[in-house]
Amino acid sequence: MTSTYGGGTAITSEGLPEWLAPVAQAARTIEPHQLSRFLPPETGGRQSAVLVLFGEGEQGPELLLLERAGTLRSHAGQPSFPGGALDPQDGDPAGDGLLRAALREAEEETGLDASGVQIFGVLPQLYIPVSGFVVTPVLGWWREPSPVGAVDEAETARVFTVPVTELTDPGNRAMAVHPSGHRGPAFRVGGAMVWGFTAGVIDRILHFAGWERPWDRERQVSLDWQG
Repeated sequence: MTSTYGGGTAITSEGLPEWLAPVAQAARTIEPHQLSRFLPPETGGRQSAVLVLFGEGEQGPELLLLERAGTLRSHAGQPSFPGGALDPQDGDPAGDGLLRAALREAEEETGLDASGVQIFGVLPQLYIPVSGFVVTPVLGWWREPSPVGAVDEAETARVFTVPVTELTDPGNRAMAVHPSGHRGPAFRVGGAMVWGFTAGVIDRILHFAGWERPWDRERQVSLDWQG
């Protein structure tokens, strides 16, 4: 299936590996409220996008993540998807600007060769109240893998991949409890604690793709983080 986003960049599931088919199907049917209770306001918010990039590694299907530098003013040391705010050069957010933003940011942060990425889906926009970002998760298949690493160590501590089998392992899952009292899914993978927005998106993808395995939602981990 092939379509265009805002009449621009092609989104296609043609040639995807069979294991990605459930994710592509979920992207076509999922509703915003099924992803998060934090939905964009009718007006306002800063448009941004993240690249949810699936690849095939030595341990099978995997996701690309990065860990933000510990010296940053916000989200210091936090694992996340590559991504960031829409720039004027990306174009109209109502067109394919957000897709371009996701690929550009991934290229700038990880050194990824964006020409090897096939966009196969876009999830509904979500909202991060603490920062005011309206975030569009862009789903990609790493059709032609390229070397990646931290491009600017002042912003990115490291770039790493996480096997999907580690994300679905019940032993790696818990509910993170923020000092504010907010609770949300968390994953202990890749030598890091993945929580917040990134963990929430991963959690919902695993669920709606049918990959989720039963795990103990009563298990809690405290976040040693202030702010």
